[in-house]
Amino acid sequence: MIPQAVIRCTHMSCAYGSSVAVSDVDLEVRRGDFVGIVGPSGSGKTTLLKAVVGAVRPAHGSIEVSEGVRLAYVPQVESVDWNFPVTVLEVITMTRTKGRRWPRISRAEREDALDVLSRLGLGGLHDRHIRELSGGQQQRVFIARAMFHRPDVLVLDEPTSGVDVRTRHEVLHLLAELHAQGVTIVLTTHDLNGLAAHLPRIVCMNRTVIADGSPTEVLNPAVLEQTYGAPMEVLQHGGMPVVLDSGAPHVPSPVRVP
Repeated sequence: MIPQAVIRCTHMSCAYGSSVAVSDVDLEVRRGDFVGIVGPSGSGKTTLLKAVVGAVRPAHGSIEVSEGVRLAYVPQVESVDWNFPVTVLEVITMTRTKGRRWPRISRAEREDALDVLSRLGLGGLHDRHIRELSGGQQQRVFIARAMFHRPDVLVLDEPTSGVDVRTRHEVLHLLAELHAQGVTIVLTTHDLNGLAAHLPRIVCMNRTVIADGSPTEVLNPAVLEQTYGAPMEVLQHGGMPVVLDSGAPHVPSPVRVP
């Protein structure tokens, strides 16, 4: 049986004033998918995610989210003000306190938050200020914040942007674990080798969808040149595609996920 489509974009376009950010996108995300959306800066990746979660309305076409499907959005961590005086626990729970005097939370909400933090390897850090955490811990906090709402679909914008190789490895393993637990995952990334090559499905995008398929199907020179507007070489390393900019001096080491 083919899994149910939980998100469907049909001829969808989005614009900011007269500037078109996304044009005529047809895309389906099915329950259980793990999808990476790749493309250059300004290619509309973030706008597409914002349309998925309802933060941007299509100018043309449509986007449908199946009834009852819960979405949770994790923005780019680089956009967070780390000097804001807030603890890890407060970051997790503040989205459940609408209509109440924040940061008051119930005992049950506190227990739920502590359980999520423990599951994501952050047990014991609930009273720490977010700026005191490592890059990997900070990213986990915002994933925990999203998971606190028990979503069916987790939507992440550049979850490994600006982090070191070790943190990228940690985040990738965490997302693989959440996917194995039944969470549908949609993310954007600029990291073709460290992240995208390890996902079961990749969507190459430059304002519209250029290609959609497995890494071996879409990470090829023709598709990448159409997506990025520049020639790229693709090698096979350990049975995986490795993308090089034209003239790159060496092959980067892939990160593996068991």
